[in-house]
Formats: sequence, C-alpha cells, structure tokens
Amino acid sequence: MAAGAAGARAVLALLVLCSMAAGAAGTSPEIKTDFSEASGKLTLSCNISGAHPTITGHKWIHKEKILEEDSSPGAFTSYTIEGKMEEHSGIYECIFEASPQIKGEVNISVPPQVTAYKKSEHGNEGDTGVLTCKNPSFPAVTTWSWHKSGQGRLENASGRYIIKSSGNKTELRILKLDIEQDTGDYFCNGTNSFGTGDATVSLRVRSRLAALWPFLGIVAEVLVLVTIIFIYEKRRKPDEVPDDDDGGSAPLKSNATNHKDKNVRQRNAN
Repeated sequence: MAAGAAGARAVLALLVLCSMAAGAAGTSPEIKTDFSEASGKLTLSCNISGAHPTITGHKWIHKEKILEEDSSPGAFTSYTIEGKMEEHSGIYECIFEASPQIKGEVNISVPPQVTAYKKSEHGNEGDTGVLTCKNPSFPAVTTWSWHKSGQGRLENASGRYIIKSSGNKTELRILKLDIEQDTGDYFCNGTNSFGTGDATVSLRVRSRLAALWPFLGIVAEVLVLVTIIFIYEKRRKPDEVPDDDDGGSAPLKSNATNHKDKNVRQRNAN
C-alpha cells in the first residue's frame, strides 16, 4: 500500500511539472501579422492577441537593419513603405520591447522579379559569351531556365552551353561564339511558388578584326592626308617658288642705273 501511494504521488508530481512546463511554454502571446497595399503605399502591421507583459516600445527590422523604432506602449504596431510590394518583398520583423521581447514576422512574397545584369552583351567571335540574370525579390527562385529566340530551351547537354544557377542568380555561358549561330535574343526564366518572371538579353557577336577597325581608320586618314600634301607640293606653279638669285640682283642693277644718270647730269651742268 505504501509503495503504491508513493508511486501515485510520483506520477502526480510528474503531471504537475509537465503542466507547469506547458504553461510556461504557452505564456508567449500570439502575434497576428498582416500587410495591405493602397495608394502607392505598403502598410505592415503586428498585433498581440491575448494577455501579454508590459510593452515599452516597438522596432521594425529588415535584413538586420532597423527601419523604425519608438518608445510607445501598446499591443499594436505598424510600418508604412512608399512603393509597391514587388519593390519591397522580403521578411520584416516586428519587435515588441518587453521582458522578454516579443517578436513577429511579416512575409511579403511575390513572383520572381527577374532582371538582366546587362540588357545587351557583346562578345568576339571564338570567345566565351556570358549572360547573367538575377532575382532581387522574395522568395528565391526555385527553377531557372534559358531560351533563345527561334531555337527554344537551351540545355547543358548540348556541349556549347553551360548553365549555372544558384538561388537568385543564373548564368549562361556560350562556348566559342559564332557570328551567325549565336547572335540574337536570349530569355532567362525564373519560377517560385508564387509565379514566374523573365528577362531578355540581346547578344551581339563581333568579328575578331573588329577591334582593329578604329586603328586601321586612323592609318587610312593619315595616308590620305600625306598623299594630298605630296600632290599639292608637286603641282605648285613656278612663280610661287621664291628665286633668291633674282631677288639679290635686282637692287644692284637699279643702283648702277642711278649712278650713271647722276654722272650725266653733272657733265651737262659743266
């Protein structure tokens, strides 16, 4: 009997401890989160339902950066963002300053907002072309794919295409670029649980001699200019060339004539 009573008391004590642990675990109040979009503004809100400790302030955090904080009491807090939800997707954390802190999360999820790293890419014939797309929105892309206008979906197994994708970035490498085969528009497509998005990259392939054209143009201009100067010098009229001998003899002839006239006048006077 005594052993049975002791066992019953042990079981009862264990049940009490479990009940206390469950009560302690359930003391964290429930937070209702929401967001709405209207008039070009996005409003996020957190509201504590049920009993809660004394609140002395609030904080809003996104990507480990404090967006807003206050020292107001109350079980409700909100944060307003200028812009559309596609521009501000992500995880926002609302914090109620209490002992202990109470935290909630507002998740703004959208289809992939895919953009091209460069809308237009250029490559030289024979080199490797690199096209890149990214998705700055939340959640991350789960599936990436590449397509070429007039050709369809591109696959790694083709041997000339290498596709590397990780999270919110994808890269297409095209080996041994060909002017006729590879010039055109390429499309990157990203998919997550909320939808799909895509972007276009235009690829232009240049001849290997393309880099020499500016230099050859300058050389051609110099050759034309030198040729024009040479022809001009060859065709100048003889009277345009100064004669040093004639220029020196003319004054001597004039001085001799003046002396002769002076001597004649002196004899006539005598």
